[in-house]
Amino acid sequence: MRFLLILIFVSIYSCKTEPKLESKPNEEAESRDLSDAFKSYWYNGEAELNSYDLEFYRYGEKRNGSAMLIFVTEDFLQDQQVKASSKSKNSISVMKLNATKKFNTGIYPYSIMQSSFLPLAKKDPLIKASSSIQEWCGQVYAQLNHRTNFEIQTHSYFENESDTKYELNPTLTENELWIQLRIDPKQVETGSVQVVPDLGFLQLNHKDFKSYSADLKQTHGEYIKTQLIYDNLGRVLKIYQSKSFPFSIEKWEEIAITSGDTLISKATKRKTLRTKYWQKNSNKYLHLRDTLKL
Repeated sequence: MRFLLILIFVSIYSCKTEPKLESKPNEEAESRDLSDAFKSYWYNGEAELNSYDLEFYRYGEKRNGSAMLIFVTEDFLQDQQVKASSKSKNSISVMKLNATKKFNTGIYPYSIMQSSFLPLAKKDPLIKASSSIQEWCGQVYAQLNHRTNFEIQTHSYFENESDTKYELNPTLTENELWIQLRIDPKQVETGSVQVVPDLGFLQLNHKDFKSYSADLKQTHGEYIKTQLIYDNLGRVLKIYQSKSFPFSIEKWEEIAITSGDTLISKATKRKTLRTKYWQKNSNKYLHLRDTLKL
């Protein structure tokens, strides 16, 4: 009987598991210096919606369309790599950027959406990004998860791409650069860099998912202009920001350099609106699209 009681106790105890804790950001990473102005602006519970006129080159021709940059801070679970339902000891604060582009190619439309998540407490690399492209031929999807390394999965309807997996050493990503510039463009480190290009660019142009060498430059004039010039990729990104906080993105250019051609895709801001858009899904809020000139 005594042996049976001991056996039951051991069995019950062994079935107990310690609660799984979320992995913490890199403890060795430098703390991010967030200004009081940043905290007041970005932690007030609202998102910032920015609409743009878009001119985008696809299949060698310029297409007119629209773009959106939606910035918001939220609580994020690092292990599960998803938005936290509520703030807790297991969540970290991130800034999220949802970026969209919509344009038509002849009879059929293109829709591109990318989501990027950057930790705010520490100067850690991008924690997650995803990119999806839909058009009438089919759709492609890519996701980057940063746990120990960058884990990238891609899915495509193209025969030569199909379903693939990559693992890369963590480095700068073009997707996170947009968020870094909103935190403080003056804190962005310039010079020669290794960078994973924009995920949507890699998908549209059927390029390898890896880091490429580039030169990161910044000048201060009418705008704060940040340039990312790739060495051997035929791509230049130029982002133009206001010179004072909140360092709004006024326009950008994506330059494609091919044999004999230089194609300049660009976006120019229409309007900015700060609101809790997720609470405004009733038809009575349709007028807000007019506010954004959509």
